[in-house]
Amino acid sequence: MPLAKKPLNAPSFLKRAGTDKLREVFLKYASLQKDGEHYMTNEDFVRKFLGLFTEAAFNDESVRLLAGIADTSKDGLISFSEFQAFEGLLCTPDALYRTAFQLFDRQGNGMVSYADFADVVQKTELHSKIPFSLDGPFIKRYFGGKKQRLINYAEFTQLLHDFHEEYAMEAFRSKDPAGTGFISPLDFQDIIVKVKRHLLTPNVKDNLVAVTEGHKVSFPYFIAFTSLLNNMELIKQIYLQATQGNRHEPVTKDQLLYAAQTMSQITPLEIDILFQLTGAVYQTGRIAYSDLNNIAPEHYTKHITHRLAEIKAVESPADRSAFIQVLESTYRFTLGSFAGAVGATVVYPIDLVKTRMQNQRTGSFIGEIAYRNSWDCFKKVVRHEGFLGLYRGLLPQLMGVAPEKAIKLTVNDLVRDKLVDKNGDLPTWAEVLAGGCAGASQVVFTNPLEIVKIRLQVAGEIATGSKISALSVVRELGLFGLYKGARACLLRDVPFSAIYFPTYAHTKALMADQDGYNHPLTLLAAGAVAGVPAASLVTPADVIKTRLQVVARSGQTTYTGVWDATKKIMAEEGPRAFWKGTVARVFRSSPQFGVTLVTYELLQRLFYVDFGGSQPKGSEMPKPKVPLDNVISGTKITADHIGGYRAALPLLAGIESKFGLYLPRFGRGTASSSSASASASASSSTPSTATGS
Repeated sequence: MPLAKKPLNAPSFLKRAGTDKLREVFLKYASLQKDGEHYMTNEDFVRKFLGLFTEAAFNDESVRLLAGIADTSKDGLISFSEFQAFEGLLCTPDALYRTAFQLFDRQGNGMVSYADFADVVQKTELHSKIPFSLDGPFIKRYFGGKKQRLINYAEFTQLLHDFHEEYAMEAFRSKDPAGTGFISPLDFQDIIVKVKRHLLTPNVKDNLVAVTEGHKVSFPYFIAFTSLLNNMELIKQIYLQATQGNRHEPVTKDQLLYAAQTMSQITPLEIDILFQLTGAVYQTGRIAYSDLNNIAPEHYTKHITHRLAEIKAVESPADRSAFIQVLESTYRFTLGSFAGAVGATVVYPIDLVKTRMQNQRTGSFIGEIAYRNSWDCFKKVVRHEGFLGLYRGLLPQLMGVAPEKAIKLTVNDLVRDKLVDKNGDLPTWAEVLAGGCAGASQVVFTNPLEIVKIRLQVAGEIATGSKISALSVVRELGLFGLYKGARACLLRDVPFSAIYFPTYAHTKALMADQDGYNHPLTLLAAGAVAGVPAASLVTPADVIKTRLQVVARSGQTTYTGVWDATKKIMAEEGPRAFWKGTVARVFRSSPQFGVTLVTYELLQRLFYVDFGGSQPKGSEMPKPKVPLDNVISGTKITADHIGGYRAALPLLAGIESKFGLYLPRFGRGTASSSSASASASASSSTPSTATGS
C-alpha cells in the first residue's frame, strides 16, 4: 500500500491553498496540453514555477529527479491533481521526510527498492567525490542479502538517518586502509567537508584542522565530532537547562557537563570537542548561546514569514554609512508612528477614565464625588456624553502620540545598538540607560500632547461649561504653557521607559520558543506584562503631572510646581491620593504598549529592510548559516508559491542541508541515457560515480 500520501487525519502546519487559486497558478506555468488537459513538464515545474536550475547549462537529470517528487505517475508530466496533491503533502508535519521519500520512490508505488535508492545516491555530488559501497553490509541489512526487499516510508526515514552516519564511517575506513584507528588532520578535514558539508558553518569549516591541534585524529574522536554536529540542537537545550533559560549567561565546561548528565546521547568527549571548537573560534573559555548559534547550522527555515516588502540597503554591516544609519532611524520612526497611533486608539477610552479619576479631588472641592470607581466613571461618560465621549480629545492625541511613540522606540533602538557588545549582548545597565534616554526624548512631544488631551478629557465633566477645542487650548496656553508640568512628565516618563523596555526584552526572551523566535501573541503578552510594573510604579508622578496640567476650578487647590503639589496632595488627601487611577493606568498602559510593540515588530517583519544593523530579537526568520553554495538555498519564494508551496523551497533546501543530498547543478545530459545508466549501475554490485556534476 502506498505510504507516501498524506494521511487523511494529518494536521496541516500551513494553510492549504484554495483549489481555484491553485489551478490559476498551475495554468500559468503548464505549457503542455494533451487530450484537453493541461500538464506541467519537468522544466515547467522545477525551473519556471519553483525557480530552480535557471542557468542555461542546467543539469537535466537533477531537474528530472526533483520534478519526480510531484510526478507520482512517473510519466514525465505533472497534472493538476498531482500538483495539488504535492501542495497538500507540503502542509503535513513530516513534510521534510515525505518529500525526501518521494524523491527516492522512483516507481511511484509507495515503496523504495534497492535500485531506486542506488539510482538517487549515485547522482549526488557526495557520491561523485567519495563513492559509497552499495554492495556492503549496511545496504544488505536494509534491503536483504539479495537486495530485493522493498522499504516503506517509516523504514525509509530510519534508513536515511543511518545512511550518512555509515557514510562517515566508511569514509574514515577509506582514509585508514591499514586499520590503525587514526587519520591525519588533513584527511579528517577532507572527510568532514565532503560528508558533513550540510552541517558546517563557515566558523566550523575554517577551524577543522585547528581543532585537532596538529595531532592525528582517532576513530572515537571522529565519531564524537560528527555526533556533536548532529546533536547541536540538543546541546542548545542542555545549555538552556544549565542557565535556567537565560540565553545571555556564559557557561563553563563543568556547568555544561553537569547539565549534560541527564542526556545519555551527549558524552564528555563531545563536550570537550565543543569547547575546543569554540575556543579555536572565540578563545573565551566560556560558551554563550550566541556561540552555539554560530556553530550550529539552521537546517531549513522553520518560520515561513510572508513579507510584503524585502529590501537590502547594504551588502554587509561594514557598508553602514552615516546616511544609512539616518535612513534606518527614519524607517524605525515611520513604523513607530503608525504603531503608536494603533496602540493609542485601542486603549483611549481607558485613558480617558484614568484621567478623570486622577483629577477627582476629595479634599478641596465641595460637592458630591462624581465617580465612585473606574467602572462607574466609564458608565457615566457613556450615559451623559455618548459612546463618542470616550474618544474626546483623540485627534490631538493621535497627532502627538505618533511622533511621541516613534521617537521613544527609535531612541531606545538607537541607544541599544550603540551599547551592544561584540557578541551582540546588552548588559542590564545599558538596557536601563537606553530606556531612560527614550523616556527623556519623548517629553518634547509628550508634554504638549498630554496637557491638551487632559484639558479636553476633563471638559466633559462640567455640563454647563463652554465647548472647547484643541486649538483653543493651544491658543490659551501658548508655547511655554504647553510645557507646564514638564518636570513631572520627565519624572514619570524616564523611569517608566527605564523599567518598561528592559522588562519587555527579558519577558519576550522568556516567552520565545526554543529557536528564540517570538509568535505575535507572545510579543503582545510580553508588552502587556512589562507594562504592569512600569505603569503602576510611576503612578504618583502621573498624578502630580495631571494636577499641574489641569485648570483648577473654583474652590480647588492650585499648585505652583512638583514639590508644592506633592506636599499639598499629601496634606489634603493623604498618601492614597498618589495612587489614584493606578488600575485604570495599568489597564491603559499595559495593553497600549502591548499593541504598540507587537505592531512595531510585525511591521518590521512585513516591511523588511536590511540596513546592516540589528533586527528585533525573536522577530527574525532563522537565517541559514551553512554556506549558500547550492542552487536551492539561494532561491527566493515568489507570490505564486501559495499554500503548501510556500514551504517547497525551504523543504527542498532541507533535503540538501539535513540529509546532505546535494544534486549536481550544471552539466546537461539526456534524461533517458542518465536513467538507463543509473539503472544499470544499480543492478551491478560495483559502485559507480555520477557524471556531469
